[in-house]
Amino acid sequence: MNSPTVDGLPDGGQLLGPRRGLRRRAQGLVMIGPAFAAAIAYVDPGNFATNFAAGSDFGYRLLWVVVTANTVGMLVQFLSAKLGLATGRNLAQACRERYPRPVVWGMWVQAELVAMATDLAEVIGGAVALSLLFDLPLAVGGVLVTALSFVILAVDARGRRKFEAVVAGCLACILMGFGWNLLVAGVPLGDVASGLLPTMPGSEALLIAGGIVGATVMPHVVYLHSDLARRHRTDTAAGTATGSLPMVHEDQRRLLWQVRLDVVVALAFAGVANMAMLVLAARLFHGGPAGADTLEGIHAGLGALLGGGAAVAFAAALLASGLASSAVGTYAGQVIMAGFLRRSVPLVLRRLVTVSPALVVLLLGIDPTQALIWSQLTLSFGIPFVLIPLVGFTRDKKVMGPLVNTRATTVAAGCLAAVVVSLNVVLAVTVLTS
Repeated sequence: MNSPTVDGLPDGGQLLGPRRGLRRRAQGLVMIGPAFAAAIAYVDPGNFATNFAAGSDFGYRLLWVVVTANTVGMLVQFLSAKLGLATGRNLAQACRERYPRPVVWGMWVQAELVAMATDLAEVIGGAVALSLLFDLPLAVGGVLVTALSFVILAVDARGRRKFEAVVAGCLACILMGFGWNLLVAGVPLGDVASGLLPTMPGSEALLIAGGIVGATVMPHVVYLHSDLARRHRTDTAAGTATGSLPMVHEDQRRLLWQVRLDVVVALAFAGVANMAMLVLAARLFHGGPAGADTLEGIHAGLGALLGGGAAVAFAAALLASGLASSAVGTYAGQVIMAGFLRRSVPLVLRRLVTVSPALVVLLLGIDPTQALIWSQLTLSFGIPFVLIPLVGFTRDKKVMGPLVNTRATTVAAGCLAAVVVSLNVVLAVTVLTS
């Protein structure tokens, strides 16, 4: 009698019949998808404002910062997914298992505050988009964004891959919107290439660069990505002869390259979208008409310079960003509470709690752009609580087993974590004292 192999298939993983090729191709894609859900946070409405500010104020000269920030994001999201793959635990669960209870409770509280700040940026961004597209009051737009995000979340009940596909579709809409605008505007390739050379025009540029890099690592999607990878790993184990037993070394190594591919492709798409925002702002607003300091101003400027179609493409991309990132943020909130506390609340109640600050801001008529700035400030305080445990767990062989970080990866991740945390401290101090 043949014994199962690491693939859970008899005779060295050979399948009989014409479905062998299809099964193998399906197995090859088992870890593809989680990074696309995480990538939408890298092009949320807060990124719109930051990238356009960088391009309008400094032209193409900070393009290299966007590339660097995206590379940092790739490493962080890879480590997050690797933790879920190696341990079958998400980051919140790992913290609960290894930290004292007072520390766990403190981490949960700050994570919930981060979730509210995330919803603040995303609901406001979506509300502004609906206002630009349909001239709706901001408060009405906020309510609609909240309702529509429930529709996206409901897709998850029909299958996790469907949810990931919907989010990936929203990312594609953002890329198409800015791709269209760049096609209409025209891009001087020489100027774009010069922006890839590291330069720092001055102290104000340093502040914006810090904002770009500091806002790259979104704490909630680090928790979420580790959970999605964990769930994909569990599905893989359940589909093999090993059942719910721990995955063996060969299984993990076989899936690790898929995690790398997933992260690189998804974050590359997000990086291209961010680069497109900066390039478009540099092309149209640098040294030209003012107004790129607010989302409404960017929309009006695009309409005046490129026509109504460009303005609609921008607003549609902003709406796709707000809807998808809001749904992902709510999903992440569920993961955070379940991981830290082993408790869950009805999704509607959680959504109402986290979205309430955004709705209050819109009802009171507070400037949306200023609200976005303060939401990013709040997010910056949550980054150390994510990066430090993530690097600590992934360097621990007792936690990670054969997928433990190499020494070079740990050093690189530790240095990058220190830089990102420092930039966020600088950003927070600057905003609070200005």
